Amino acid sequence: MRSKMIRNVACVRRLYFASHRLKIIFSKQNSGVQPAEGRVLMDELIGRLAATAGIDSAVAEKTVGIILGFLRSEGPSEDVEALINQIPGAEAAIEASRSGGGLSRLMGGGLMAVGTRLMALGLGMSDIKTVARELFRFGRDKIGADQMGKIVAGTPGLSQFA
Repeated sequence: MRSKMIRNVACVRRLYFASHRLKIIFSKQNSGVQPAEGRVLMDELIGRLAATAGIDSAVAEKTVGIILGFLRSEGPSEDVEALINQIPGAEAAIEASRSGGGLSRLMGGGLMAVGTRLMALGLGMSDIKTVARELFRFGRDKIGADQMGKIVAGTPGLSQFA
């Protein structure tokens, strides 16, 4: 009974975030304001993460920045830069995620520090896995499975999330 209730809550969250995203899209279309092309792609990624993991869009955006920043520092640089270049708005998300300042420096680096930062946003381990898998799926769509595979294989500890 409890697991059914949890699934129902997750489903309601996904529906809420999907409907909220549609409201934003329709309001932008009706207002005559066209978002920048890059922002549309970032909004698509954030919307996918929020809907799939059942998290808030602001948390999804911070999560993207944290994960991409980690990939940039720990992964194969050429492949990671190709991914970041295919996601307009990724640089801004990475910069925004660096605002953790002293706390992130105290945690050191690596996958454990990323996990700690993501948990500080309110994500659990299953949420982190869901977000990572969706981000990798998005990456495969943008740069191809081979190049995304190189990123996963070349980044320490990342294969458990792929």
